[in-house]
Amino acid sequence: MKKIIILFIVLISALSTVTAKTYYIATNGNDDTETGSITEPYATIMKAQTVAVGGDTVYIRGGSYIMTNSNISAYVTLGPYAVMNNLNKSGTSASKRIYYWAYPGEKPVFDFSAVKPAGYRVTAFFVTGSYIHLKGLEVTGMQVTITTHTQSECFRNQGSYNIYENLSMHDGMGIGFYLQSGSNNLVLNCDAYRNWDNVSETKKGSNVDGFGFHPSKGSTGNVIRGCRAWFNSDDGYDCINAYETVVFDKCWAFYNGYNSSFTSLGDGNGFKTGGYGQAPVVSKLPNPIPSHLVRFCVAYRNKANGFYANHHVEKEILFYNNTAFRNATNYNMLSQKITKSSFTGNDTTLDCPGLRHKLRNNVSYKYSSYRDTLNIGTSDMLYNSFTPGSGITVNGNDFVSLDETLLVAPRLADGSLPDTDFLRLQPSSDLIDKGQNLGFAYSGAAPDLGAFEYLQQTPVDVLPVKPLLFYPDPVSDKLNFTGSADKNIEIFNCEGKKMLNLNVTNSVDVSYLPAGIYIIRIKTENEKPVISRFIKR
Repeated sequence: MKKIIILFIVLISALSTVTAKTYYIATNGNDDTETGSITEPYATIMKAQTVAVGGDTVYIRGGSYIMTNSNISAYVTLGPYAVMNNLNKSGTSASKRIYYWAYPGEKPVFDFSAVKPAGYRVTAFFVTGSYIHLKGLEVTGMQVTITTHTQSECFRNQGSYNIYENLSMHDGMGIGFYLQSGSNNLVLNCDAYRNWDNVSETKKGSNVDGFGFHPSKGSTGNVIRGCRAWFNSDDGYDCINAYETVVFDKCWAFYNGYNSSFTSLGDGNGFKTGGYGQAPVVSKLPNPIPSHLVRFCVAYRNKANGFYANHHVEKEILFYNNTAFRNATNYNMLSQKITKSSFTGNDTTLDCPGLRHKLRNNVSYKYSSYRDTLNIGTSDMLYNSFTPGSGITVNGNDFVSLDETLLVAPRLADGSLPDTDFLRLQPSSDLIDKGQNLGFAYSGAAPDLGAFEYLQQTPVDVLPVKPLLFYPDPVSDKLNFTGSADKNIEIFNCEGKKMLNLNVTNSVDVSYLPAGIYIIRIKTENEKPVISRFIKR
């Protein structure tokens, strides 16, 4: 009987695996007569949603999908919004999401230039479902028709455990990505650029950010990683009115607050990381007020501030290992304190220099008469290039390249940020080894300052060949070490997360690690630690 039960479980598991289905959408598809196969594709994502369930994949073939008002699938009273793709159907788990992916090697472009419903805001993808993964889609031409305060959006999230990957939102009037609720969402390797609302209010696009993160109470665990925002008419990244912590990791912001001719438009902050407006009602502030994290990010040539605390009330914001160059002010820590009104006796807030913000390992390269910092106040700001008494002078000789065109270089094949020389450190830079150990992987005696760690290399023609430390590289399962001495092994992923800490002699099993590039630190007794890299297949 026990064998029969085990066999039944195995059969059920196998059945659940093979039942995942694949559907296709194409510009020549038909929702009424076709089956959704690769030879008989559907025409719309909304049709595919009616049949897809957790674990299924919907491939969107390349080409231009010209959207019109007839493609509006829902009207939402909030706003009110006219919604094109109303994704309200959820996957079932992290391993059984509903996948809406660009077909491999192809680029589907959704053009909203003709979508102009009078009196409505427009959202291209309104996601209230959870466990959804959108990947490789391009949205262009988002429109605004309302002339008073308003906004349109390319992607709006209100679900949880969703992934937005390799999306491109450009040349429209809407916000690239917008989140107001939902937990544990990841926005990964996305680009938002040349978005400007020249219709509503002042026509300067003062509500059009590249990415807007404004999570409600309870909407925790949201991360934006590896994204770029440029030439957005307001800010690159904005998390005003956020009731929970947001993490900004390895993101770039440049040219925000301008159009592509560098005409001045909206606010123009690279990273607007907090705040609740200039006169928030104290009783309505979140309790506790969240502390955001900005790490390994770059802010270049934004109209106003590169990194901006934006009147954040009382609570600290963490700025770790960032690089700012050629912003009007590179780091502005403007805060607010809660005090009693001299007129009413009620609690109120007042602007003040920075309160409690923590800045570590940051670089500021001041341009012309622009400022390194403003409103630092009592912020905790050790181990930065601009820390008083640091003895560090930042100039062009610290960097391999100042060629700003590299910021818009094509992404790598896996969708990650381009590997360029812009603002990377020269081997002679005095920014190397000047940081504080914050728990992230680093090379050398101490972490470097700025967004890019210098990986120390020495020309092979001036040193004897070093013995092989480990093999094979790339590795699939077992990493073998040379020498018979006991070793302490630490392995970090590219996000600085420690994946392994183990004492070994001959080998270590890495088969469980996801494919990618890893940093390994090898420490043998009485020897200096050695840091290297390896590739996991």
